[in-house]
Amino acid sequence: MLTGVVLCFIIGYLTIVFEHPLRLDKTVPALIMAALCWALLAVGFHSGWVSVIDSHDHVYNLVGLSGEELHHAEDGFSNTLIHHIGKTAEILIFLIGAMTIVEIIDLHRGFEVLKNYVKTRNKKKLLWIVGGLGFFLSAIIDNLTATIVLVTLLRKLISDRNERIWFASLIVIAANAGGAWSPIGDVTTTMLWIGEKVSAAGLIEHLVIPSILCFAVPAFIATLLPPFRGKIAIDTENDMDAQRLLSSRTMLLLGLGAIIFVPIFKTITHLPPYIGMMLSLGIVWLVSEYIHPEEDFSEERRHMYSAHKALARIEMSSILFFLGILMAVAALESLVFGSVMRDGQEIQVGTLRYIAEWLDTVIPNQDIVVILLGFTSAVIDNVPLVAASMGMYDAPMDSALWHFIAYAAGTGGSMLIIGSAAGVAAMGMERIDFIWYLSRIAWLAMLGFLAGAAFFILEKQFF
Repeated sequence: MLTGVVLCFIIGYLTIVFEHPLRLDKTVPALIMAALCWALLAVGFHSGWVSVIDSHDHVYNLVGLSGEELHHAEDGFSNTLIHHIGKTAEILIFLIGAMTIVEIIDLHRGFEVLKNYVKTRNKKKLLWIVGGLGFFLSAIIDNLTATIVLVTLLRKLISDRNERIWFASLIVIAANAGGAWSPIGDVTTTMLWIGEKVSAAGLIEHLVIPSILCFAVPAFIATLLPPFRGKIAIDTENDMDAQRLLSSRTMLLLGLGAIIFVPIFKTITHLPPYIGMMLSLGIVWLVSEYIHPEEDFSEERRHMYSAHKALARIEMSSILFFLGILMAVAALESLVFGSVMRDGQEIQVGTLRYIAEWLDTVIPNQDIVVILLGFTSAVIDNVPLVAASMGMYDAPMDSALWHFIAYAAGTGGSMLIIGSAAGVAAMGMERIDFIWYLSRIAWLAMLGFLAGAAFFILEKQFF
């Protein structure tokens, strides 16, 4: 049964990796994989074939038990499942809140305000402006949303698609770099933050400079390349405020402020981040109910700007994918795979911890392991990679290991167009070819990733 759980995970994982050739939404295998992993684990546990380990390293097995001990072991299995679904729900509630706030801003055309900052015709200046916007905007509203907003902006600025895809590709690098140093900038950093592996202040303190290098190095090199020389034709005579609403600026500032408030709320109250996100969403929703987006605003048009419409626009398939992948990883984390030596004693550990111990034996340097994780995240979705690493290591909060994992998983995906949610979004919006990106952009992203990683390692060694 142990082999069955592991094999189910591997097959499901491979199906997710090859979602494009299979033409199958990755949410489908993620949900099936999670359900089957837990089903096999439950059957194996109640048959006495496998053991289960909880978050406090208590091991449960039904072999030879009866009476009160039997009920205690069964409760242990149930509590382990409830614990993992609870931790997963914290992440999902947080993401639903953040995505809804962003959609409310977009319904009120709040992002149109950002267009006022883009007036230049110089390609190099435009790259730094949109790249800088991507870097800082992704830290606030997440890298996926920032990419969608800025690629939409590029379409209004650059008519030639062959020119535009170069800028869009650099935006992917900037957005992923910007999301790595913020607890709300990327799903993986949010997972680490909610899982109390990192703090908001710790992420910013240790990752902001490596993240800047991760974006600045490829951006600087790109400005020396032929595609970013000269000027582009931008119609600056059009009134870019024409599409804005009366509520655009208010909802933009309120929405971004509400998201930024979440880490502050957590610091003050010591409550989980999803509580702060619930408060922020409630406030933004409240204001959206009474604000007047248009001069002749009527009750008949209220539904066009309502939070109900925003909720209908969020990508529930992404939420369900996270549910599936996180619960599948939790099944591996809960399945006792073998024993390791610790403090002179042999103890039983879960599958992910066993893999971590094996990696430490084969590759003693953790920095190399994390760098390899970064390269792997360009091929495999970084959500399960980080979820697995959270079960593999037991380093204390704000350990350099967690910061480096956040950086590597968040920025390594830029090396391939399919390696991150931001890249996939840009690929879909601009039909960027995989081979084109691989031959022209991948080396720039790799140089940026290695530059930031090198700075992080040197900073850790000397400071």
